[in-house]
Amino acid sequence: MAIRWVTFDCFGTLVDWNGGFASLLRPRFGVRTEVVIQAYHEFERDLEAARPHRLYRDVLANALMLAAAKVGVPVSESEAHTLPERWGSLPVFADVEEMVGSLRAMGCRLGVLTNCDEELFARTQQAFRRPFDLVVTAERVGAYKPAPAHFRHFAEVTGVARRDWVHVACSWYHDIAPAHSLEIKCIWLDRERTGDDERMASARVESAAGVSGVVRETLKIVE
Repeated sequence: MAIRWVTFDCFGTLVDWNGGFASLLRPRFGVRTEVVIQAYHEFERDLEAARPHRLYRDVLANALMLAAAKVGVPVSESEAHTLPERWGSLPVFADVEEMVGSLRAMGCRLGVLTNCDEELFARTQQAFRRPFDLVVTAERVGAYKPAPAHFRHFAEVTGVARRDWVHVACSWYHDIAPAHSLEIKCIWLDRERTGDDERMASARVESAAGVSGVVRETLKIVE
């Protein structure tokens, strides 16, 4: 029998990146926290696309310093590096453990394709009740999504057929668009209601509660 895989983006999909990030930044930036986060996203994309490859902990710190300077509330390098040091405090979304438990009960193996690095994700994994079957980090493949390296590495390591693999993610830019271009079935867990083109996904849901049923239908899993 074929092994069926469900892979996930982590931050924003399984872990509350925005809420957790805001909680870490608010003591320093107060009412300007959201503006800093918006600027952070701009600089993060540039840093992730740059060469040579940087560890995610360095991307975090450098993008935060650039974002803070842009909005006029500069932070020191030492202050910026407290962000990766507190990375393990980012919370798992409340609807996630029930979803992953349901998928495991269906016999699916679960993987994570993350733009995080090895050491930081090791902290994050401790927040879950059970470890994932396979984790592919940006550090391991030397690239950041939306580059295709995570997906290609996962396919090479597992040997999974496209018909037996579904990818689940919140970020249209980082995950849904590249998965679509690689002809990988993908479920858009659209937590942020961005209004992007849902036709690129095999299905769109607004909470993790809707994922298991779509996976069952997409992978043709029979009880």
